[in-house]
Amino acid sequence: MKNWNVRKRVVAREDMPEEHRLRQSLSWPHLVALGVGAIVGTGILTLIGVGAGKAGPAVILSFAIAGLICACAALAYAEVATMIPASGSAYTYSYVVFGELIAWMIGVALILEYTLVVSAVAVGWSGYAAGFLKSVGLGLPVALIQGPELGGFINLPAIFIIWVVAGLLIAGTRESATVNAILVVIKMAALALFIAVALPVFNAEHFHPFMPYGFPKTGPSGSEVGVMAAAAIIFFAFYGFDAIATAAEEAKNPSRDLAIGIVGSMVVCVAIYMAVAAAAIGAVATTGFANSAEPLALILREIGQPWAARVLGASAVIALPTVILAFFYGQSRIFFTVARDGLLPSSLARVSKRGTPVRITVFTAVVTSVFAGLIPLASIAALANAGTLAAFVAVCAAMLVLRRREPDAKRTFRTPLPWVVGLGGIGGCLYLFYSLPIRTQLFFLAAQVIGLILYAIYGSRAAERARAG
Repeated sequence: MKNWNVRKRVVAREDMPEEHRLRQSLSWPHLVALGVGAIVGTGILTLIGVGAGKAGPAVILSFAIAGLICACAALAYAEVATMIPASGSAYTYSYVVFGELIAWMIGVALILEYTLVVSAVAVGWSGYAAGFLKSVGLGLPVALIQGPELGGFINLPAIFIIWVVAGLLIAGTRESATVNAILVVIKMAALALFIAVALPVFNAEHFHPFMPYGFPKTGPSGSEVGVMAAAAIIFFAFYGFDAIATAAEEAKNPSRDLAIGIVGSMVVCVAIYMAVAAAAIGAVATTGFANSAEPLALILREIGQPWAARVLGASAVIALPTVILAFFYGQSRIFFTVARDGLLPSSLARVSKRGTPVRITVFTAVVTSVFAGLIPLASIAALANAGTLAAFVAVCAAMLVLRRREPDAKRTFRTPLPWVVGLGGIGGCLYLFYSLPIRTQLFFLAAQVIGLILYAIYGSRAAERARAG
């Protein structure tokens, strides 16, 4: 543990061993598409139902609060990412600014986040895929589309899509990004169709009572309700932009492209979410779609537009994998960077001839398949949010520390009102963490304790050997 406060020095690309270099193949349109692909997905297509069950019509306020907190974090990310254009996102920033132990803890949080997000989105995709197949007369047995907690045996569609995306990522980063951009366009068109079909039947009475469960988190453990309880879950819907930061070493012009990708994707997605949420609640009372596995498709069927529901379901089946791809990409790069630093076996950090980390990608697919096959969506999303909130706090704090420690350093992107944004992001994330289910908080703390033990037993000495080598 003697090296707990050792800070990482960012190594220039040309000074890295060839087998540890990622290929620079992404421009800012790829990064914006990566961010939008990650952000717009399970959160609005599936978790709006979970949020409606917890907050009623005030779920639209939950979206606004979660979006505002994420916007603060996104601005901090944009500044720090352009100052430290290295793969690894919040893990790398923490290593450079705070030292090895904090970086390890944030690494544990990020690995928890990304693993669970990939799993959660795969489960969300499975819900739409099962619904779509049933609508065309090809329904699957419940035992094969639900995990044990929901009365099934295993969620096979969720496992299937994880391995499809893994294969795409192994094929190549630029190829994956191009496919992602095409699918993002399909997804945007589907959401535009939903708004166009739902708005004509808008009924303002569906917004009354607006806040039936109150603002703060209330209710028994495991069944928490309220605006903040919903915000703590649907926060999951906004944070895909941090996947962009993991692409720093693969961006052609990171000092410019990262800021455009992070801020641009957040602005686009907040606008989309507010419009879709308003149209959904106006079309059908929240009690009509709360906790549905495919709420937007259900709403379209309820208002007598089954054709639009089928189109939306088909587009979700086609386009939701963009979210899996973005987070799977981010997860593999986090694992890759931690391994390259020596905190995991360095053999995992080797890249293929195509410039992709195949071993890490396969390992990630195995781990996420276990979660996706056995655990329901709401539980996975809540667990993923805890890791993300920790990472966001670290990045907001890193921005503020760098402002004090290196006030004259070159900043391609400067966060406006940095102390308001930074402290607002930290405070908001801590309040959202408090609003999570108690068992989620305990699970996260247990994961951090296990992480500390692993650092003491293995990580500290392994990193010291890597530095010496």
